[in-house]
Amino acid sequence: MIEKITSLQNPRIKNITKLQTKSSERKKQNLFVIEGIREISLANKAGIKIDSVFVCPEIINPDKIPAEYNIIKDYFELSLDVYKKIAYRESTEGIIVLAQPKYLKLDDLKLRKNPLIIVLEAVEKPGNLGAILRTADAANVDAVIICDPLTDIYNPNAIRSSVGCVFTNQVVTTNSDEAIEWFKKNKVRTCGAALTATKNYHETDFTGSTALIMGTEANGLTPKWLNHTDELLIIPMSGEIDSLNVSTSTAILVFEAMRQRNFYK
Repeated sequence: MIEKITSLQNPRIKNITKLQTKSSERKKQNLFVIEGIREISLANKAGIKIDSVFVCPEIINPDKIPAEYNIIKDYFELSLDVYKKIAYRESTEGIIVLAQPKYLKLDDLKLRKNPLIIVLEAVEKPGNLGAILRTADAANVDAVIICDPLTDIYNPNAIRSSVGCVFTNQVVTTNSDEAIEWFKKNKVRTCGAALTATKNYHETDFTGSTALIMGTEANGLTPKWLNHTDELLIIPMSGEIDSLNVSTSTAILVFEAMRQRNFYK
């Protein structure tokens, strides 16, 4: 018999809120929250294991719920009021699941002959992370490596802003020292975006094995990366400001690389 939840004081509802708001709880419980049909479908396709399912029959058409979810032991129906209180997205679709995270290591990556990799140093804002993951999916880059992260990849804002692309990309979290050594070992040329650079980004060759190194939203690349990057590049600007949002800068460099690679045609 399907359990129906009508109270915000229900322990399962309180736990969803914890998982939505606290990275420490996501790590402790080895669970995270996915909301929305598209995002859940992409997670399912990526082999993410669904732990429990929460649906609001007043919102979602039963035909849109994957049949395999009906056999999941922890399957719950929520009242409309309860669902609206815990729904993270403004336009909701009536389904939330708890899932087990999937973490890759550097040596797990499957790369093409001349890979294109995005590297984010100490990315802090989940919205920026999500936007970059969306760009990574659009360009079909080989991997996104997040060094010394200040937000986790399963933050609800990151999942929402990536429209589920956190599941479509190969994403690794590691520290900068390990990444720098891995690039040397695998002979991947590193190109960092820096305001101190003198070479314009479109004047370099991105057709070989390349990692695009992007710095923090506030301060750019740290000295560690500035001193261990093969080439530093700048995006020329003609206005009053001297920098772009990190997700915008990443998109510019990625699609210049894609142009040089003839968009993998």
